[in-house]
Formats: sequence, C-alpha cells, structure tokens
Amino acid sequence: MSPKMTGRRPVLLGIMGDSAAGKTTLTQGLTNLLGAHRVTHMCTDDYHKYDRAQRAALNITALDPDCNYLDILELQLERLHYGQPILKPVYEHATGTLIRPEYIKPREFVIVEGLLGFHSGVMRQFYDVKVYLEPPEDLRRVWKIRRDTAKRGYTVDQVLAELEKREADSREFIRTQRERADIVVQFYPPYGVSAEGANGHLNVRLILRPTIPHPDMSYLSEKQSQDTGIRLLLGRDTGRPVDILEIDGSVTPEQAAYLEETIWRHLPGVDPIGADQFGVYQDRGVKRQSDPLALTQLLLTYHLLRECGENTQRLFAPPVAALSRVSKAGVPSASTVTGALAPAPETIGQLR
Repeated sequence: MSPKMTGRRPVLLGIMGDSAAGKTTLTQGLTNLLGAHRVTHMCTDDYHKYDRAQRAALNITALDPDCNYLDILELQLERLHYGQPILKPVYEHATGTLIRPEYIKPREFVIVEGLLGFHSGVMRQFYDVKVYLEPPEDLRRVWKIRRDTAKRGYTVDQVLAELEKREADSREFIRTQRERADIVVQFYPPYGVSAEGANGHLNVRLILRPTIPHPDMSYLSEKQSQDTGIRLLLGRDTGRPVDILEIDGSVTPEQAAYLEETIWRHLPGVDPIGADQFGVYQDRGVKRQSDPLALTQLLLTYHLLRECGENTQRLFAPPVAALSRVSKAGVPSASTVTGALAPAPETIGQLR
C-alpha cells in the first residue's frame, strides 16, 4: 500500500441540498466571512448534459444523475482537491442554456454547492467538510416559489408543476445524500408559525455527526441561563449519537450580538466584518437580516478555520477519479501506480 501523503492543499467544503434549500445564501455569507480573496466558489449544477429544452423533450429532470456529467465532476473535484485549475462548464439559469466554460483556480478555500455533489464515493472523498441543508418541505416550497417567480420569471403554477415533476427524483437522488453529510443544517419555523409567516425568524438546528472532528463549542452555553437562545445537546440522528446545536429564531438582537461577539473572539485569522455582510438573505428582491443565519455562518466559518487552518498539514485523497478510468482501459490499477502519478505535496497548488 502506498504511504498516505500530507501537505498543504485547498480546503474543500461541500454544501448540498434540494433546489431553493438556501445553499447560495449560506455560501455568500461564508465567502464574506472568510474573505472573497481566499475563496473559490463553484456550483455542481453546471454539469448538465442537456439544456432546458432538451430536458423537456427527453422528459428528464436536472436532479437525475443521468442528466449530468457526474464523471467529469468527479475528475474536476479531484483537480481542485489537489490544487489544480479546472475548465468548468457553466449553465445559464436565465436562458436554460449551456454557455462558455469558466477557468477556475482553487484558492485557500473552495466552496462547492449544488444538488448532486455527494452522489458518489469518489466525489465525497475530496471534501474536508460536507454540509447538507434540510429545511422542511413546506418551507422549501415557499422559498422556491418566491425565488423562481422573482428571479427566474416563472409563474406560481409553473413552479408548483416543476416541484411535482421533480418530487420522485428529489426523494431518490437528493434527499438520500443527507446520510453522507458531516453536518446537517435545518432551518425551520417556530412552533405554531406557518412557513409563509416565518420570514427570517427561523429556528436552526445543526446536527454535528462524529464523521469529522468538531471544534469545542461548549463555551457558547457555559454560565448562561436557558433564555439565551442557544443550546448544545447530545442526541441521536438516524439511530446514531450526535451533538446538536440549536439556535432559536426568537433570539433577541442583544443576545445575538453577544453570541456573535463570543464566536468572533474564537475565530483565528479573520477580522470582524459588518453585520450587513453575513446573515443576509433575499426575500422577493428585498435584502433581509436573520440572526440565526448569521450565527450559523459564523459557526461554520469557525469550524473551517479551527479544523482546516491554512498551516494545517492535510491528507490527500487517493487520485482514484482519473486512475479508475485508466485501469478500465487495461492500464495497471490505481494501487500500483498511485505513487508514480501522485504529485509531491510541495508541488501541489500555490494557494496564496
């Protein structure tokens, strides 16, 4: 067996979830917190085989793995993991067409968001942290109607018809990826509040699985009364023990400010930014602020910086995405050539 390689390489964060689950909103705040000059962002939804008209003619949805070049996505995630540039396809949502590809060089942090980024084991091995967004379906439905009618020119009836058409694929291919996440983020309305009436006052629950190390967050609840709006609990998720961090949507501005200041003091290597740079979401074209969203973005940033700091020596995943295809063509298997093909750590990715 070849020795495991360690060295400096980009930190890959995957954020997956169904359409309109909040992936782009979460990503934007994380980018602002980490610093845009340190972050490369890419979307896995650009790897469609067919444009919108072709999908309609073929009666296939964009959620179906067969509708996407997932083998190319595997190869390009591998390159990003190894600090190498990619030529990424681009799907234009406004027109439903594939346009000129984009040349991307990985910076210190790479945030990958989309629908199918955890679909295969090859993809999953290249992430350092995997996050799945899981709002209740009635809330996601409200978000999708608001987004697609405001930004993409659809009518409410068209959005509802698309949701109905996609439901089977969503259930089979998207929601099953939840099991592969290290962190599950659930925004949900307080008890007795409808999805339409919740606005930004949503509770949030972070399910922290023991699949990766998590930073100590006990300081958030130490020596505080129960009405601070944040709780760190032990629980179970799908039968497995997990840590659960809950933040109430009713947290007061004073409580939120105190918690944000406390987290900022624990963030290594970043300076505080204005409150208008994170915790921000779009509601029918209007920018609004959510304290639970801001705290979630801060905590995820804290996680990345504490566990995946820029000077950390990180393991490199085996370069199986390319080598598995080579071996299929009759060339010696990956286990016999990994050492010859894998680049030396000191040559991988000049990240700064």
